[in-house]
Amino acid sequence: MTTNGAARVENDDWKKSTISRKFPTYRRKPIVTNRSWLKGKQLDDEAEGLWRIYDNLYDLTDFVAKHPGGSFWLERTKGTDITEPFETHHIKGVPQSILDKYFVRKAAKPRNYTLTLKENGFYRTLKKRVAEQLKHLDYSPKRRSFLYHMGLLCATALFTLMTARHNNIIFELSAALSLAWLSIAAHNYFHQRDNWQMYTFNLTLMNFNDWRISHAISHHIYTNSLHDLEMSMFEPFLCWVPNKYIASKARRYISLLVQPLIYAGIFPLHLIQRTLRSLFAKNELYWHDAIGLTLPLAMMAVSPTTPVDALIKWARIIGTSSFIFGLIGLNASHHTPDICHDGDALREDRDWGLYQLDTIIDRGDIKKSHFMNLTHFGDHALHHLFPTLDHGILPQLQSVFLETLNEFRGELREITFWDHIIGQSKQLLRTQVNNIPPDQRNTKNYDK
Repeated sequence: MTTNGAARVENDDWKKSTISRKFPTYRRKPIVTNRSWLKGKQLDDEAEGLWRIYDNLYDLTDFVAKHPGGSFWLERTKGTDITEPFETHHIKGVPQSILDKYFVRKAAKPRNYTLTLKENGFYRTLKKRVAEQLKHLDYSPKRRSFLYHMGLLCATALFTLMTARHNNIIFELSAALSLAWLSIAAHNYFHQRDNWQMYTFNLTLMNFNDWRISHAISHHIYTNSLHDLEMSMFEPFLCWVPNKYIASKARRYISLLVQPLIYAGIFPLHLIQRTLRSLFAKNELYWHDAIGLTLPLAMMAVSPTTPVDALIKWARIIGTSSFIFGLIGLNASHHTPDICHDGDALREDRDWGLYQLDTIIDRGDIKKSHFMNLTHFGDHALHHLFPTLDHGILPQLQSVFLETLNEFRGELREITFWDHIIGQSKQLLRTQVNNIPPDQRNTKNYDK
């Protein structure tokens, strides 16, 4: 939740998005939440209470319970345009006979979003080739992802209990690090069909269902744009959109100082905000939010001292783990001055897949490690293009990915984690848009 400073600005030139025809309705509201984002999207997409895919309207009500990926995705997106999620979450496609069964009529108005998914464009060409590649991949790395995730879950439980039993800073830091890595590894699973691994994300006090909206449905689809909920929820404290109306230059300098506090508050504030909104407005809590309470309860149960002492230790673990998560996540791939943000000029070819690459610079320093990719948002470009695929098998798609990129004059850029930290700080200070499209800029020579 955030108070959106931009909502009070009446500058018509600013109230435009480079990827949509309309300024996002949710940004006109003083409070930004998952719920307000979805409600605003329903108004902007004009899907008439149905599900829109390209220029067609479908009534998927009777299909919600049958959806192989789980009912959540369709329940939350009713009344919206789901074209991009539909394409990226169904790599092998959906039989036309299924769609025809639920077709209602053609949409009366053109799509709100102006990025394209043409049949012979970059993304759909790559998608066809990846679908073919999937028939011949080695899927054993998925087992390794599973073992890494299980190992982190066990390590988190073990070090948390050891912290409760002993006053040892090593145990405490190990518990915090394990929990942070576990949450990022769990992110690998909540993009996929419903599974038990996604519930482990809730040990952080955050909730995977909320992240399926803010991260999978919003950030992954409308990356770095005004429609990207993951950016707007940090405003005005951290603002990556290069515009002075959201955050002044002075406030941007202050944001450099408060970054550590923001990182440390991500986990606890997420639950606190949703709890308060549930008490005074509509309920935003789930039954599985209780999973986040299992660690402190276990610590109190085994602590040789008082429950208060156990809770203090747990609070330190949560705060430290949140800081690690924020440091990794907010410096993962999306925010340097060389990366496209809303307001910057886009390439003439407005292919959705190429736009994704313009909003991402991969971390080249972790590329060869399966564990680091899983726990540090690695192979980020391919993950954005094909989010339902396990991180372990993404490296096997690199050759067809680079081949297709070369055909469409795209670029896979890579820098180190340290470069991302420096670049992200510079992006926080940037208020001037890039007027030259990404494919026409003289960019750095990134290591391939």
